[in-house]
Amino acid sequence: METTIKIALVGAGMFGGDVHARAYADLQRFGIAGQLARVGLDAWSRDFALIRFDLVAVATRSPGSAAKAAASFKEMTGREPKAYHGEAPWDDILRDFPDLDVMAVATPDHLHTEPILAALAKGVHVMTEKPMCLSIHEADQIIDLAREKNCVVAVDMHKRYDPDHLRIKNDIQNRIGAPLYGTAYLEEPLEVSTSTFKWVESSDPFSYVGPHWTDLIYSYYRSKPVSLSAVGQKKRLVRDGINAYDAVQVRVEFENGMSINFHNNWITPADFEAPVNQGHEIVGADGKVESDQQYRGFRFWNAGGGSRTSNNHFTREVARPDGTSGYLGYGVDSLTVGLAAICRVKFHGSTLDDVASIYPTAEDARITTAIVHAAAVVRDLNFKYLNEGNGAPVTARFGPDGITIVDPMRAAEGPEKVFEKLYDRAV
Repeated sequence: METTIKIALVGAGMFGGDVHARAYADLQRFGIAGQLARVGLDAWSRDFALIRFDLVAVATRSPGSAAKAAASFKEMTGREPKAYHGEAPWDDILRDFPDLDVMAVATPDHLHTEPILAALAKGVHVMTEKPMCLSIHEADQIIDLAREKNCVVAVDMHKRYDPDHLRIKNDIQNRIGAPLYGTAYLEEPLEVSTSTFKWVESSDPFSYVGPHWTDLIYSYYRSKPVSLSAVGQKKRLVRDGINAYDAVQVRVEFENGMSINFHNNWITPADFEAPVNQGHEIVGADGKVESDQQYRGFRFWNAGGGSRTSNNHFTREVARPDGTSGYLGYGVDSLTVGLAAICRVKFHGSTLDDVASIYPTAEDARITTAIVHAAAVVRDLNFKYLNEGNGAPVTARFGPDGITIVDPMRAAEGPEKVFEKLYDRAV
């Protein structure tokens, strides 16, 4: 009996077109068994050896970009997926492919929820880019529907699979003792916010890339947030007529007592030597770990090109004897584990609970979504008060009763306004 996983890719921009499509091309040509050892799942290699993968559809907003993505995939594999376009192309895909297995969602941040829910409603598994969604209420909808339909929702949190981060999780965090405080930063180039993405006014740099770090810290310690504060700045992008935050800083306190500062921007000048500037550090009761993901000791320069660094661990080309190139790295590993979970559920009768430990789940993503949602509310209020000369007094509190926005500036309106409920369930 042929065992095939049929995939549709919605969104073929920077990550959909560059990472998802390349990963699915290799899967279509050679299967998943060869990737499993990289993520510790090689015991399933024989079980998965005959599983085939078929990217049957690709969708974008415009007909031109959809056709281009489909043609590019054909160049890599010899097989051309059907191209879709429009405001909600996932509906057409789900209509035309009633036997679809996986919807891969790589749309802009604020447009993840609709295709995820549409896929789940049809019993289709989901692979989605981070953040899973921007609202904790939407996260609950996704989790409840995934449970009802017994569908995997795997979130691409690839920083978990960076070999340096795996060393921290499995070894170093135990050496440095109980965590006290830390910092995590990721700074994107200006072109991301001014030309690459057209939707930056619907998001912010923390919502966009902060989830990488909130999820990573959660994966290290499995400790939930108890409070946060957030501020943001608008100075550079407004010069280009873009009403979006240049930078956002969020401080989160966790149940285990650690305090982590998350710093993000998307205004780094174009002549910076790397695609992004990123790293994190954690101070423990018995030591400290520092991890610089921007400069890992690899640097080159050439006439007219300036000095450059690159991250050869995220994705890299591996030459094959036939002249083609494999696509490996921790950027692919995060997709591999999600698809492995889907294969176990579809072909081996596993439950969602059986496979939950092997991939970043929707339940894990709910923690990040709660932080992102609360930070957005606190950030906007503090931005308003800062511009009025009143400081940044607003915070968020997480507890058994849900998420509460604490705004002392509203004291004259009564305690119910000072302590305003954002969400009424424990995170």
